[in-house]
Amino acid sequence: MRMEKDKAGLTFFHQGERVRIEAWEKDSLRVRASVLPEFSGTCWALTEPVEETAPQITLEEKDVEIFPGTTIKRKTGTIVNGRIRAEVNHAGVLSFYKDQHLILREYFRSYDGTISKESRCLKLVNREWKGVIGGMEHSLNVKFESCREEKLFGMGQYQQECMNLKGCVLELAQRNSQISVPFALSSLGYGFLWNNPAVGRVTFGNNYYEWIARSTKEMDYWITAADTPKALLENYTAVTGRAGMFPENLMGLWQCKLRYRTQDEVLAVARQYQKEGIKIDQIVIDFFHWTLQGDWKFDEKYWPDPKAMVDELHSMGIKVIVSVWPSVDRKSENFYPMLEKGLLMRTERGAAQTYDYQGDCVEIDPFNPETRKFVWDVCKRNYYDYGIDGFWLDNSEPDLGVYDWEHYRYWDGPALAQSNLYPQMFSRTFYDEMRKGDTPVVNLLRCGWAGSQKYGNVIWSGDVPSTFEAFADQIQCGLNMGLAGIPWWTTDIGGFMTDDVNDPDFQQLLIRWYQFAVYSPVLRMHGDRGPYNIPPLDDRDWGGGYLHTGQPNELWSYGEENYAIMKKYYALRMDMHGYIKSLFQEAHENGSPLLRSMFYEFPEDQRCWDLQDQYMFGEKYLVAPVLHLNQFQREVYLPAGSWKLTSTGQIYSGGKTVAVEAPIDYMPVFERQDSPLAAIR
Repeated sequence: MRMEKDKAGLTFFHQGERVRIEAWEKDSLRVRASVLPEFSGTCWALTEPVEETAPQITLEEKDVEIFPGTTIKRKTGTIVNGRIRAEVNHAGVLSFYKDQHLILREYFRSYDGTISKESRCLKLVNREWKGVIGGMEHSLNVKFESCREEKLFGMGQYQQECMNLKGCVLELAQRNSQISVPFALSSLGYGFLWNNPAVGRVTFGNNYYEWIARSTKEMDYWITAADTPKALLENYTAVTGRAGMFPENLMGLWQCKLRYRTQDEVLAVARQYQKEGIKIDQIVIDFFHWTLQGDWKFDEKYWPDPKAMVDELHSMGIKVIVSVWPSVDRKSENFYPMLEKGLLMRTERGAAQTYDYQGDCVEIDPFNPETRKFVWDVCKRNYYDYGIDGFWLDNSEPDLGVYDWEHYRYWDGPALAQSNLYPQMFSRTFYDEMRKGDTPVVNLLRCGWAGSQKYGNVIWSGDVPSTFEAFADQIQCGLNMGLAGIPWWTTDIGGFMTDDVNDPDFQQLLIRWYQFAVYSPVLRMHGDRGPYNIPPLDDRDWGGGYLHTGQPNELWSYGEENYAIMKKYYALRMDMHGYIKSLFQEAHENGSPLLRSMFYEFPEDQRCWDLQDQYMFGEKYLVAPVLHLNQFQREVYLPAGSWKLTSTGQIYSGGKTVAVEAPIDYMPVFERQDSPLAAIR
């Protein structure tokens, strides 16, 4: 095995494979490998400039025993960058250490030319490459040893019960309500970024870990070491980027429903909120306000004067955001111009269709810079120039008729090799142009990838059911998204899919979800509310009038008792404005999420590593959502310290579990008495 070193890193060549390990910011290493002649030079999520460091690199020859009593010299290497160290053994197997403690080692169970205990006959290697027939790409399988005691978090958003991902199999692919952000945070004190947007899979098994990319030109991962989750996330966001400063005038209530069909409906709702004395910061105009998918413009029949509408909403202090989908109907005025210019996704065989909801559609190809310019020019002319403040980039995974990634191709390669980056490139269609202005960019997306936090993305958890089970899942989804570096996160209050808004069980769910949302980054009313007994506005099979709409979804839409509870919690949100601003500031400065797992604030408390039904909203508030129907009391674990129950003012000593009352108009919240932010409101 040939080894080389330079001032930044160590490179070795082994059985046709080139592997490069280099210092990449404080206490961190980047590892790349390829069986092609050169590395691609692509940074993927590692977009931020890094300070040049001078790692300590040692190359040496060690004696290894190949037969009893017979040894030969084999080359090994070590690279140290601050607190992290990587060692390469004679077989090209990598081991990583934080200080002197092993934190991660590649899994190797094959004959390595020695009689060491690691040498086996299973022929399972640490990095396995298989050529994709007909192309330059390979499938890649990278294995690591598993530690039984380890707990793993982050990785984005998966609709499941498990917050601790140890033992889980996760698809590395984007779907509606599934968001792959491949950064894992370990209880052993390291963070690991799989810096590869290829479709694949990760298995955090008890026997070994396995990362799979189904089509790629190189392996690329980044690993960092630190003592606390907060320090790990600070290291991670230093190299992938941090969110901008969230605007103060969007920290209150966002109003949305499926769907406002006319500008008169939008204005009527806004005027009623003003009459009720409730300030809404933003109103969302959902899908099919347009003529056809891909026209990206208001239907003039129902939106005759968008600028006048926007001007009136602005006069009330309300921002306006409109839905934009990446799908283009074959009947759209933009379809054939985009098809001719090669601006749409391509299919590898058969028909060109990629999406079939309410039309025969093909999604745009945002990897092509010409596509991004085309779509922005249309949306600027038809929305932004009217004063529209932001864009709801729905279906941003993208949503596909069939999630058959090997069937699709983008401007610069097969979808299998880069599909997970799609939502980020879609968002940049708008962000890269809007950032040229003098106001912060805030757009709403249903999906993202590693680094999406730096592109003005508020990401929501997708079209989830209106059930208590789904509600409980959203708690761990939000916590793991924060641990994957995405601090601007939200949900549809009450879930997205509701059959009957008059069902008392649903209304109880809505209140419990709303209470949780007040103590989350973005407070946003949304949902598809049944029953579907509202007739369409006209009998056309296109345009803003034909598609169904949901029942009203404003705060007052669910009866006086529920309205009173929501107004009470709205006032709490307004009272926390200064505190919430400080949390967004912290996210901007060091990457800390607003929604924090218990162990994020109390990493020394082992009990906190097992909790997922309560969380910290910043460092000050311990929040215990009510996650079951007809539950009016719940147990809450209090870490060490002094805690005040906000309903009664009673002071509790921590280090124990307490039972507290949770009537329908109250969600248990404890205020940490020793928080440095205790006085901030």
